[in-house]
Amino acid sequence: MTIPAQATRADSADGEILLKVSGLKRHFPIRKGLLQRQVGAVHAVDGIDFEVRAGETLGVVGESGCGKSTMGRLITRLDEPTAGTIEFEGKDITHLGVSGMRPMRRDVQMVFQDPYSSLNPRHTIGTIIGAPFRLQGVEPEGGIKKEVQRLLSVVGLNPEHYNRYPHEFSGGQRQRIGIARALALKPKLVVADEPVSALDVSIQAQVVNLMDDLQEELGLTYVIIAHDLSVVRHVSDRIAVMYLGKMVEIADRTSLYEAPMHPYTKALMSAVPIPDPRRRGAKSERILLRGDVPSPISPPSGCRFHTRCWKATEICKTTEPQLLELRPGQRVACHHPENFADQAPQDTVLLSAAKEASELVPDAVLEESAETSAAVAAEVAETAAAKEPEAEKPSATTVEVTEVEVAEVEEVEVEKAEAAEKPSVTEVEKTEVAEVVEVEKAEPAKAEAAEKPSVAEVEKTEGEKAEAAVEPSVTEAEAVEATGKPSVAEAEKSEKPGTGKAADEK
Repeated sequence: MTIPAQATRADSADGEILLKVSGLKRHFPIRKGLLQRQVGAVHAVDGIDFEVRAGETLGVVGESGCGKSTMGRLITRLDEPTAGTIEFEGKDITHLGVSGMRPMRRDVQMVFQDPYSSLNPRHTIGTIIGAPFRLQGVEPEGGIKKEVQRLLSVVGLNPEHYNRYPHEFSGGQRQRIGIARALALKPKLVVADEPVSALDVSIQAQVVNLMDDLQEELGLTYVIIAHDLSVVRHVSDRIAVMYLGKMVEIADRTSLYEAPMHPYTKALMSAVPIPDPRRRGAKSERILLRGDVPSPISPPSGCRFHTRCWKATEICKTTEPQLLELRPGQRVACHHPENFADQAPQDTVLLSAAKEASELVPDAVLEESAETSAAVAAEVAETAAAKEPEAEKPSATTVEVTEVEVAEVEEVEVEKAEAAEKPSVTEVEKTEVAEVVEVEKAEPAKAEAAEKPSVAEVEKTEGEKAEAAVEPSVTEAEAVEATGKPSVAEAEKSEKPGTGKAADEK
């Protein structure tokens, strides 16, 4: 199967708005105790805004746990939102009940992530794909069986598999069955929750190409949730990046991949492998984010990415950035965006966490980012100058501010270099304390050495005592010669030689 041309979808972005989401939130309560009182909430989706136009494909990417799947279930009304509005074709469907949503199900369908658990193992494929017709009371031309067999052939399966069960199919074939069931009623919007994440690479290509072909044939509109950034780039017209329940950047795929503006998006793009054998030996710059994703139960204040960002300042910690359109078709929620002039230039003092994170980012990446930022800022300035001739030259105030910022950066670099050459006050204090402790330890040791005799002296003293014990004194010898008889003590010693020897040794 050939890859369809993607240029034909470029004009789809000019269509009318099919889906509009404003301030959408979903908080899951945490209850404890006998009375099941709420003690907290998981902020799975915490205020997102985006639009989907008819005929386009919106890709949603982000780390696991950022709220992508929850967002998909909310816009298809499989879950009840906590706050916000969902409009489909201009109609508010936020709080419609089961009976109110039943007619809308024909136009909004979903392809689930797990192809194994999304199909009932007790039903045949014909029953599963034909269920939407029976639930909606629709009788297709030629009967349900004929329409189901046609759908099977459309998704690349054999129509003769009508009476088979799900366990008789592989993962890729089950995903095709799920797509056939979603397309049964010819919907206008299809939400695909990671449709290729559980499939092999070759099967992923087949399913992606199938979805592209069906979009061209049936005029479908997709919201595709995925982890694989290469797949998202291939199938999407626009891409939305989510982080901890928030949309941090929305842009068309070309702008997002060539010049990402949010630091988190830049880190994600650096993780994409390049499948080019000619560049196998080339070193690619990889941005390693410090720490883990914060808990959605108690998300950080201000910008939620400031705990891992290498550009975070005090304003990032206190003020939440708004999703603003900094370039045509590219909206970013960041105080210090990449490849663009800062939105908060007055705040230049980095947080301690940002200093630690900046050490993990290669200097070449930061230099490249600065060069790209200057080039993009110059391009935007030229565009503005063409629209407004009176604003061709920058004002003197702007030049002075730029010179001041450059001077501040040079001063910071000089201070860092001096700090690296000279030891810090803390290190000097630690060295002095260590020397004092060593001197104090050495003095008691010398005193003890002076009080205690050496080993040689002790051995010499013991040897003299032993010799004195072995040789009798002159008085004792004379006494023995005078009497001619040994004393009682000497008799006992002679009777017990072991005792005398022991005494001599003592």
